[in-house]
Amino acid sequence: MCTMPVIDMTKTGQNIVILRKRAGLSVKDLQDAFGFGTPQAIYKWQQGMALPTIDNLVALAALLGVTIDNIIVTH
Repeated sequence: MCTMPVIDMTKTGQNIVILRKRAGLSVKDLQDAFGFGTPQAIYKWQQGMALPTIDNLVALAALLGVTIDNIIVTH
């Protein structure tokens, strides 16, 4: 029987931080790119409290210069 992969939100958030820093981007840079009024959504992503929507995930991957598979951590 095949077990389905599950997204590890905490590790995905940690990965977003690593990839953001590697790309030389600040939280403010992402906030501006997404047009968010506050950085709260990005902090929630980074803390593993929430995941980006699919459309934001596609945009995040483009901003970070990676694929979606490079952002999401599963177990």
